[in-house]
Amino acid sequence: MSRMHSKRKGSSGSKKPLVDKSPDWVQLSAEEVKEQVLKLAGEGMTMAKIGLVMRDQYAVPNVRLAAGMSIRDILAEKNIKLELPEDLQGLMKRAVSLSGHVKANPKDLHNLRGLQLIESKIRRLVKYYKREGVIPENWQYSLDTAALQVE
Repeated sequence: MSRMHSKRKGSSGSKKPLVDKSPDWVQLSAEEVKEQVLKLAGEGMTMAKIGLVMRDQYAVPNVRLAAGMSIRDILAEKNIKLELPEDLQGLMKRAVSLSGHVKANPKDLHNLRGLQLIESKIRRLVKYYKREGVIPENWQYSLDTAALQVE
């Protein structure tokens, strides 16, 4: 598969091994894993951060295998929902940061191009999430609203 914003070809990445059950050395039960995920979400952590903490501090290499459901499913079961998806928030944060740089350095055309690429990714993601019903149909992306939502 090729890269989206260049003429080069993409490099293939590693794949996770096909494993259908949690390793024997995981000490937490499925209920304990769910409780810990809910506790970490209550502290305001993102789903990605929860996965890292579960891996590094609680020795749970894969929450889906240990609990039988993903972090998103665990949070949805308890009606904990983010207003915007994590990947969209991350891209908006990068766009806001880069726009500040471009305003301070107007002749930096390389980063202006990078900002345009990030914003096009945001628009594609927004179109996908609207189609899937994750965000409302009337939600619009603009750099000003992104700056308010990221802070």
